[in-house]
Amino acid sequence: MDYKKAGVNIEAGKKAVLDITSIVKSTYTKGAIDNFGLFGSLFSIGELNYKNPVLVSGTDGVGTKLKVAFAANKHDTIGIDLVAMSINDIACLGAKPLFFLDYISTSNLNTGIIKEIVSGIASGCKEAKCSLLGGEMAEMPSFYQSGEYDLAGFAVGIAEKDEIIDGKEIKEGDRIIGVASSGLHSNGYSLARKIIFEIMGLNINEPLLKDGRTVKDVLLEPTVIYSELVQTLKGKFKIKGIAHITGGGIPENLVRILPVNTVAEIDKHSWNLPELFKLLKEKGGLDEAEFYRVFNTGIGLILVVEDGKADEIISLINDTGYSYSKHFKSYNIGNITHSKRVIGEPSVNLI
Repeated sequence: MDYKKAGVNIEAGKKAVLDITSIVKSTYTKGAIDNFGLFGSLFSIGELNYKNPVLVSGTDGVGTKLKVAFAANKHDTIGIDLVAMSINDIACLGAKPLFFLDYISTSNLNTGIIKEIVSGIASGCKEAKCSLLGGEMAEMPSFYQSGEYDLAGFAVGIAEKDEIIDGKEIKEGDRIIGVASSGLHSNGYSLARKIIFEIMGLNINEPLLKDGRTVKDVLLEPTVIYSELVQTLKGKFKIKGIAHITGGGIPENLVRILPVNTVAEIDKHSWNLPELFKLLKEKGGLDEAEFYRVFNTGIGLILVVEDGKADEIISLINDTGYSYSKHFKSYNIGNITHSKRVIGEPSVNLI
């Protein structure tokens, strides 16, 4: 008996590390210290010229979007989603991303698939302008179904203490800007898969939308990484609050940044609901509350800004490009009002 007969291939693990070493090192930015393969990862913040630096961290996974990657046997973009979910969270506090770590656990180590996953993670890190410093691979036979894996990520960013965006300055009269998502991003997939594969009876390669894009193409569209946009806006305008629209949709994410006694009034008709979301709502028979609580509905990031600057910010966002050969689109989707209650928790109203 040996470890390989028990299902763990140490030699394959060594090969996987060798295969990804150059990919990882290609992401190194200023501050990254090359010690890949040692027990910890190093990053120097001393040369970044911050006066009173605060480290901002975030961690997340990709959820059941992985099930779509398994079914499609397509693993080259799921790493972008992994980076985006954590990087977008720390961007909400105004943090500039510094580095990222990943964790990959699998039933049986397939070096080709590992290389695809890590290539996607590296692409996401390059877009976020942060270093992929390292990670961990775990081969766990009989724990996962054959051919399946799970991903987790951990991001660290930096911000000046007096420039952290925490929503405390949000007040009545402020405007709410919605920045478009690229699709489902990485949330709501358990429900979306139920609707598309079971209720609609489609397979992974069948057309889903009117433009002919297949289920695979639509559901594996990578999550938008907003960190560079946030850094651009932060350098030009006063951004009072930022919310990453993930699980819980607009109502449960926007409320997290609102001060006590404020109400965010969101006009649901201020942006065009993308075809994918219309399809999921109709075919799933979803009521309004459930629909807006599960999906981002076409808005991936929300900014709260001063009323007098909102139009200028929207114009700048709509002229700002990002990778995948697309452009950001943004909309004036609402405003901040004051609760009529004497003292009350913040709330979000979709009207």
